Amino acid sequence: MNDGMSTEADWSPRLARAAGPHYLAIADAIEEDMRSGRLSVGTRLPPQRSLAAQLGIDFTTVSRGYAEAARRGLVEGRVGQGTYVRAAAPPPRAPVDLSMNLPPHFDDPALTARLWDEVATLREGGLDLLLRYQDPAGALRDRAAGAAWLAARLPKLDPETLVVTPGAQGGLLAVMAGLAQPGDAVCAEALTFPGFRALAAQAGLRLVPVLMDAQGMDPDAFARACREHAPKALYCTPTLHNPTTATLPLERRQAIVEIARRHGVTIVEDDAYAGLAPSAPPPMTALAPETAYHVAGLAKSVSPALRIAYVASPSVRAAGRVRAAVRASAAMASPLTAAIATRWIETGAAAAVTAALRAEAKARHAIALRRLPSELVQSAPDAFHLWLTLPEGWTRGEFVGRLGAAGVGVVPSDAFSLGAAPEAVRIGLGGPASRADVERALGLVAALLEAAPQVTASVV
Repeated sequence: MNDGMSTEADWSPRLARAAGPHYLAIADAIEEDMRSGRLSVGTRLPPQRSLAAQLGIDFTTVSRGYAEAARRGLVEGRVGQGTYVRAAAPPPRAPVDLSMNLPPHFDDPALTARLWDEVATLREGGLDLLLRYQDPAGALRDRAAGAAWLAARLPKLDPETLVVTPGAQGGLLAVMAGLAQPGDAVCAEALTFPGFRALAAQAGLRLVPVLMDAQGMDPDAFARACREHAPKALYCTPTLHNPTTATLPLERRQAIVEIARRHGVTIVEDDAYAGLAPSAPPPMTALAPETAYHVAGLAKSVSPALRIAYVASPSVRAAGRVRAAVRASAAMASPLTAAIATRWIETGAAAAVTAALRAEAKARHAIALRRLPSELVQSAPDAFHLWLTLPEGWTRGEFVGRLGAAGVGVVPSDAFSLGAAPEAVRIGLGGPASRADVERALGLVAALLEAAPQVTASVV
């Protein structure tokens, strides 16, 4: 290196902006300054004790920082000489997005090829599939495929009561159009799907939060909301709830169904994740088919690219109202993507994808359990997300901001809260491309949880 000569850097890391423990910040600063050219190959870093004194931190912290940099291959220690920058600057690390609740990539080339091969067979449909409008409720074959897909959860489902909609959001919009008018009250879990919040705001509906605990919606709180607000409907996600991952026990489902019957409240059940949790209790729709709509999108259990959902209605007449709403808002679900979904369901490819997603979800869930403090995490092995309650002293805004500065995105509780937002965040495990990316991102989350919240300056 430089013909055996080296220079000692007049260098110190900028710790004030760091997200996480100081030892990681030191290693990150070495990496960043190598990339910027501030540190060049062969440069000797300041002695650990002098840097510790300069920064006002423990010698052990600096030692751990140098050790972490060595683990990354950035520096090397030479006995009796010091610590030297070892290699050229590494390429920048891509940000890791843990904010989206996506199905994870699974590693099965044969299954991937099978999916595309099944799409190719749709050429047999000729031009009718490409150049003709179809029934707003969906072609009979597509509705029959939807009924078959839901048979394990809703075994007596009549395809005549089923409507194929352009995604779960389109299905929810079509259902709510026939249930509530602007100003009407609609109950929902106190933490609820942001898409439904947006839908309700657009429709002018008044959302009434129903208290929850670790098991999901509290039936007593729902009964109280019914007495006080006379809601037109209850929107809920009883299985692998978004964002908390709670699955409502059978006893609570039965209690909520009875309360809804007593008060004349229609249940709108968002069963987006049920395909991932085969051991979950029966849907509320199975317990009260006469007073519930069941919305089951394929985005989580098969593919978000299809934008296909199946809406099971209480009757043929009710399905007609959903059909009319689909026609008014979107004309129909895409026949091409509906045909892909039908093909995958009929051949078993969709079930194979769901199994692969569940296996990958379990593997990523295991990483989360290993990396994060169990007392702060609410999770489920079949879920693509988890709910992280922040330790005392942290605010969700500061936590999200400091993670963002480290290149990791998560969602604060504000996105889901109908009332006062708790100090918590949702972490999506499906967005990162690989398990290694999940491991790296959760390592940063864990490191930040170990650190004390950053003291911020007063605003005057």
